[in-house]
This record gives sequence, C-alpha cells and structure tokens, in this order.
Amino acid sequence: MDATLVRSLLDPAVLFFFFGLFAAAVRSNLEVPPAIAKFFSLYLLMSIGFKGGVSLAQTGFTSSMSLALGAALALAFVIPVYSYVILRTRLNAFDAAAVAATYGSVSAVTFIAANSFIEQQGVTPGGYMSAALVLMESPAVLMAVILANHARRTGTRSEAMPKEDVSMKNILHEAFTDGAQLLLLGSLLIGLLTGEHGKKALDPFTGMIQKGILAFFLLEMGLLVGKRFRDIDKNSRGFIALFGLVAPPVNAALAALLSHLLGLSLGDAFILCVLAASASYIVVPAVVRHAIPEANAGLYFSMALVVTFPFNIAVGIPLYFSALKAVW
Repeated sequence: MDATLVRSLLDPAVLFFFFGLFAAAVRSNLEVPPAIAKFFSLYLLMSIGFKGGVSLAQTGFTSSMSLALGAALALAFVIPVYSYVILRTRLNAFDAAAVAATYGSVSAVTFIAANSFIEQQGVTPGGYMSAALVLMESPAVLMAVILANHARRTGTRSEAMPKEDVSMKNILHEAFTDGAQLLLLGSLLIGLLTGEHGKKALDPFTGMIQKGILAFFLLEMGLLVGKRFRDIDKNSRGFIALFGLVAPPVNAALAALLSHLLGLSLGDAFILCVLAASASYIVVPAVVRHAIPEANAGLYFSMALVVTFPFNIAVGIPLYFSALKAVW
C-alpha cells in the first residue's frame, strides 16, 4: 500500500471520521450539538479563506492564478454536462439533472481536508484556489436548472409538480449569497487586504488549533454519514455506490489532464483535482430541492454524502496526490 495513503488513513482527523462512522453503526448516543458543528464549519471556512487571502497577498496576481481559475470554471460547466448524459441512461431527466449538479459542484469540507493534507506534504497551493472553490459552486446549479426547465417544456414532468419554470434569477441569488460561500470569499478578501500583518494578528486562531477543530468536525461528519447510510433505499444502493465511487477519480483525472496541459503547479493541480472529484452535499442539495422539486432528494444527497465524501476523505485525497506526484 502506498505510504502516502497509509499516513493519510492514520491521520488523527481521518481516524476521528472513522470513529464517528463506528459510533453511528453501533447506534451510540454520541452526538455533536448542531450549534457547535455549525461553528466548526464556519471556523474552518474562515480560516481556509483567510490563509488563502494572505498567500495571495504575498504572491500577487499572476498568470498561474488566471489559468487555475479558468480551469476551475471550465470544469464546473463541463462535468455536470457529461455527468447528465451518462446519468440519463439510468435516471429520469430531473434526477439526472440534480445528481449532475451535485457532482459538478464542490464540497467545502473535502476542500478543507485537502488543504490540511497537502500542508503536511510540504506543498503549498496558490491562495487563489480558495476562489476556485467559490467559482465552481454555482455553474453546476445553473446547468441543472437549464436542463430541468428543458425537461419541463418537453413534457418530462410529474403532473403533481408545478408547471412553471423555476426562476433563474432566484436560484442564482440563492447560490451566490449562500452563507458558506460569502464567508469564504469575505475571509479571502480580508486576508488579501491585511496580508502578513493580519496573519500575525490571527495566527493562534487560524494556525495551531485548526487541525484539532478539523478532527472534531470530521467526527461529527462521520456520525452524520453513518446515520444517513441507514436511510438509503436498499434497491438503490448498487447504483449509488457505483456512480459515487467511479465519478470522483474520473473527474479528478480530467482535472489532472487539464492541469498538465496548462502547466499548473503540483499544489494547484492537486486542489483542482480534489475540487473536481468532490460533490456538494450542503449548498447544492439545498438549492436543488427548490429548483428541481421533481428530483428525488434522497438520491443525490445520499450519493454525495454517504459514498463520495467518505471515499475522498479516506482514499481519494492521498490517491490523487500520489498519482500527480508520480508524473509532475
């Protein structure tokens, strides 16, 4: 087994995630209060965004930044399109659009874990990769809404559902003003404005304690994933597992190829691969639930949270890094 994968699996934060899975499996009453879990999530987003802004202040705006952000935006449009085409062979138009949006978007928690992992490898991605996270969140939702509206016009609908197209303006507003995205982008800007001075001022808060809070947060995620697994329809588990495990490395491979063609650094390529391989289980499901009410929420939410998220945390992140390091 690859040494990088072994070290990743033995990382305390990852082990706490597995411990959360175990606690849920044995139906323990262990739980993290929702308010505390929410605080940890907001803290991690603020810390990652702020450090990314400080890094950007140190390096300035470069051609590498333009290439990386351009690649991120391109992937955010391409991945949901080909995912939809593949998914339509097994799912109806609305479920296919919703799942495509979920996998075309990104997971902030996976991004946070990837940043923590790569710091331990002594590789530093550009601070602008935090902006890539924000850029990749919304295009997939936009594409899914367009596809769902097309399905409604062509008659692929449930009679019980509303016949009007969903307002694109409202959906985009909800996607762009999501609290997590705003906090990440705001923290990035504050880090950019304050630079090294801001880093020194917040160093105890955004430095040493981040790893411990990440471990606590992944414990809560393990508990959540374990509980959600019991709710999955047994008849759907085969397809959920297949797509949820195959899509991440395929999307990561596409990101790696694009990164290589553009000459991105190892750190930037790694983060781009992780973002492409991740699936949104917070922002996109919340938006899609209103934008595509015809879709089965349990399907796309379970695929992202119960299958793809654990895969990326335990195997995907070290796997993508090892593969990139071997050829970069």
